Amino acid sequence: MTGAATALDAEDGTLPRAAGRTARVPLRTLAWTLGALALAVLVLSPIASLVLAAAQGDGTLWPHLLAHVLPQAVAETGLLLAGVGVLVVVLGTGAAWLVSAYAFPGRRWLEAALLLPMAVPTYIVAYAYLDLLHPIGPVQTALREALGYARPRDFVLPELRSLPGCILLLGFVLYPYVYLPTRALFLMQAANLIEAGRMLGRTPSSVFLRVALPLARPAIALGASLALMEALNDIGAAEFLGVRTLTVQVYATWVNRSDLAGAAQIALVMLVAVLALVAVERRARRGRGFSGTAQRPRDLARRRLRGWRAASALALGLVPVAIGFLIPASYLLRAAIARITRVGWPASILPEIGQTVLYAGLATALAAGLGFLVAAGPRLLPGRLGPGLLRLTGLGYALPGAILAIGLLAPLAWADMALSEALTRLFGSAPALIGLGTGGALVIAYLIRFLAVATGTCEAGLARIPESLPDAGRMLGRGPAATLARVQWPLARPAVLSGALLVFVDCVKELPATLLLRPLNVETLATHLYGEAARGTYEDGTVAALLIVLVGLVPVLVLMRLGTRREAATARP
Repeated sequence: MTGAATALDAEDGTLPRAAGRTARVPLRTLAWTLGALALAVLVLSPIASLVLAAAQGDGTLWPHLLAHVLPQAVAETGLLLAGVGVLVVVLGTGAAWLVSAYAFPGRRWLEAALLLPMAVPTYIVAYAYLDLLHPIGPVQTALREALGYARPRDFVLPELRSLPGCILLLGFVLYPYVYLPTRALFLMQAANLIEAGRMLGRTPSSVFLRVALPLARPAIALGASLALMEALNDIGAAEFLGVRTLTVQVYATWVNRSDLAGAAQIALVMLVAVLALVAVERRARRGRGFSGTAQRPRDLARRRLRGWRAASALALGLVPVAIGFLIPASYLLRAAIARITRVGWPASILPEIGQTVLYAGLATALAAGLGFLVAAGPRLLPGRLGPGLLRLTGLGYALPGAILAIGLLAPLAWADMALSEALTRLFGSAPALIGLGTGGALVIAYLIRFLAVATGTCEAGLARIPESLPDAGRMLGRGPAATLARVQWPLARPAVLSGALLVFVDCVKELPATLLLRPLNVETLATHLYGEAARGTYEDGTVAALLIVLVGLVPVLVLMRLGTRREAATARP
């Protein structure tokens, strides 16, 4: 009996009981707890470092910032977020209601195509439209020829480099963040709620405003907050379009003025804005929920359109798809083919592809593994530590890339010095830089920023596993860790792979953190494109831009395929 108890203790990962003692030392629990605390320190260290860096400023920059930088930056950032917020809510909610409440030819294709703008980073859309709508670009040249104008100055469209132009472009790219959760909520609503409104004589617009829209407020708030965080994180599109947001000022203060303390102070203002967005989103969703029992095919609740109404609905739904994806993607494809045909592939493109894949791949592997462990934290860690760690990892995604990059400088420098000193004591010498100034810094930044993406998909995959399966493993004498590895991991593997795919694409598209933390003389596809656009040589950056778009299309096509499968399954009698 004693031998059996000792064997069971060893399998459970604890020390065997000593004679006359009842206490047990949970070694695996202790290991998981220490790992969780280390991950928490990694996520929180940029914020603490940011506060310390801002406090070290001598205050000489603040008069200049308050007089000439912050008023314009805060005003333009606020107007940009307000405009983008309104536009993504209108476009995302309207598109979700259109494909959920109405049936017309081409609806299923439109339902999937509305996701396509997610494949194009905002700075690539700005890059493409700047060349398309240039005074001597193809659009204005064709308009002048059609209208009979001979000189460019005789006919000029309104300048795209403006705050309204930036709002429009960002809104038409970021609306899928609202469209996805809102459409999912509309599809989950009970069909009889909408039908009851119609039976009471309400018009379709009244049913939407009084029944569907109030129920969709939590999803709209969530999607809008994500879209605004992406807009706040943007640096390429805003700079290309001449909008001096707080993110652009952080980059300019650090890189152009070499003032880290000033950049940290501006970054803290941004951090306050991010926390305010998160607080508003949570308040909008607090105490709100919905219930649905839609057990019938959802098509029964759709209002069928025919004739000109069906054609108008399809055309209306294609407008955001065309502006957010089809036009810029078609331009990039045409320009890239012309560039390759004329002068061949850019000489630097292959090394840049390799460096992009290397850094994004390393960060993806780490994020997928840690994301699974964090998602399993509530099953492995005692008390509230597991759920608390789950919520903490979401903080990294809320940090814009520029804030994260500045916040990582001090922790990475400290780690460099500590590790260098330890290696010197052990081996007599050590590299001058180990993390800061190397690819390791970029990988860590990617990991902190996008760990929440991997964790969320892993959490969703684990939630779909019946509780009876882990319970059966534990009844057979397996501890929590063994049950996780042998039962839950194989079943959650598709969700882990999906999260890894999303993280990889986000790493490839990330521009602010890559610009600020990349090693010297290292270019990725994103930084190559940024450099060409900054120099005005748009045609030389089209190949890199097209490759980024093609990589971004992969998860969108996966989402479209999954959506088509669900739609087909729902439509079966």
